[in-house]
Amino acid sequence: MEKKESFNYSYSAAQQAEIKRIREKYVPREESKMERLRRLDESAAKPGMIAGIIIGVLGTLVMGVGMCCTMVWADRLFIPGIVIGVLGMACIVAAYPVYSFITKKKREKLAPDIIRLTDELLK
Repeated sequence: MEKKESFNYSYSAAQQAEIKRIREKYVPREESKMERLRRLDESAAKPGMIAGIIIGVLGTLVMGVGMCCTMVWADRLFIPGIVIGVLGMACIVAAYPVYSFITKKKREKLAPDIIRLTDELLK
């Protein structure tokens, strides 16, 4: 009877975890229903948030220009500075309603997909 010599080596738990992490980078990954639901939910607020932030920042800058006109060039641009500042404030105030409107429309558009996914997950 012939005895075969073999060499077996097992990796430690830390090494196995690292091997799995590295392997997951290269293996095509399928998105689970829960991950898809989270992604859809997050995507509903992003466009509105971006629009609201842009409008709010632009309004702040316009208001700053108006303040600059009233304080630095008070002798020439005081009244136009007030008008410019009020327009900037109006933009700042409009930022949240714009966010709400865009988010509401996006949620209405995504509602059928989200309801279908939640029904599948709750079964």
